[in-house]
Amino acid sequence: MARDIRLTLIGKPGCHLCDDAREVVTAVMAEIEATDDPPRIELVERSILDDDELRGRYAEEIPVVLIDDVVHNYWRIDPVRLKTALLAG
Repeated sequence: MARDIRLTLIGKPGCHLCDDAREVVTAVMAEIEATDDPPRIELVERSILDDDELRGRYAEEIPVVLIDDVVHNYWRIDPVRLKTALLAG
């Protein structure tokens, strides 16, 4: 049975690394969705400009990708590592 995964991308508008990370995340999600019995992945995007707590915690690390609210990676997102983590469950 497929599991549910909450994938969070933390960044800010105008951040080119954040745009790159979004492309990697959406490409990996599309690859996973094409597999047999894929997990259900909910993508949530949050901006450090809208949340003081996020800004204080991650301002120097964006983009940040969290899997089920646990930091997976930041700055440059490796698609192979992300896909492996998402399918590991």
